[in-house]
Amino acid sequence: MTDISQLKLMATQMRRDVVRMVYGAQSGHPGGPLGCAELFTALYFKVLNHSPENFSIDGKGEDLFFLSNGHLSAGWYSALARSGYFDTAELETFRRIDSRLQGHPATEEGLPGIRVASGSLGQGLSVACGAALSKKLNNDPGLVYCLMGDGEQQEGQIWEAAMFAPAKKIDNLIGIIDYNGQQIDGAVDDVMPLGNLKAKWEAFGWNVLEMQGNEMEDVLTVLGKARSFCGQGKPVLILMHTDMGHGVDFMSGTHEWHGKPPNDEQFEQAMSQLKETLGDY
Repeated sequence: MTDISQLKLMATQMRRDVVRMVYGAQSGHPGGPLGCAELFTALYFKVLNHSPENFSIDGKGEDLFFLSNGHLSAGWYSALARSGYFDTAELETFRRIDSRLQGHPATEEGLPGIRVASGSLGQGLSVACGAALSKKLNNDPGLVYCLMGDGEQQEGQIWEAAMFAPAKKIDNLIGIIDYNGQQIDGAVDDVMPLGNLKAKWEAFGWNVLEMQGNEMEDVLTVLGKARSFCGQGKPVLILMHTDMGHGVDFMSGTHEWHGKPPNDEQFEQAMSQLKETLGDY
């Protein structure tokens, strides 16, 4: 899928998937996945070198993606299903007992596309460092991507990994921060301000880029630039400015929809704003 208009339609369909999944389960996190729909679409339909039909845990010769902020699982599951890792009908089982699509991604049920359990915040970048270092040691050309939350930057393990990657010249690693300014208890600036996050990552030795995460054109441009920086001795970090709940007006820009499902009326209102594009599951 290469056409910008098609990618935008897919992002809208993913948002419909997210709302349907969280509503159907009456549990889950809609805000973050709605804000990251452009990123998931760009990665899985344009940027990643990956093979849904031949998924393997080690991912030799492929690009790898790790979701550190695992509560965004609904968006990731939609991207995986829509890009061919499993049937979209399985999205209906989100958060159900015995489902492979748990609230936080897990590996014990063997869901294609998932290489590590995640959701315990702070750990994903460390996993990504290990995977990227392994690729370098094995002369594997694949790149490793890791999505984190901005509230997640309050975790100490993030900064251990941030020191480790430049020290070991892990230059096949692209970290992405969903910089929406919201976390479960309120605005990030009210909970624990992050200060000048760009300067902090640069001080740790990363090449830092910024992008508008809800503008597909900018997402594609900056992801391409990030790839061009790989292989130059430094890891890359993208500060992705997004709007939590993007696409649904009453969910937009507030922490209140970080982790709660819509009721019947809210569901209908949200779906009326997100026009069906490619067919619901």
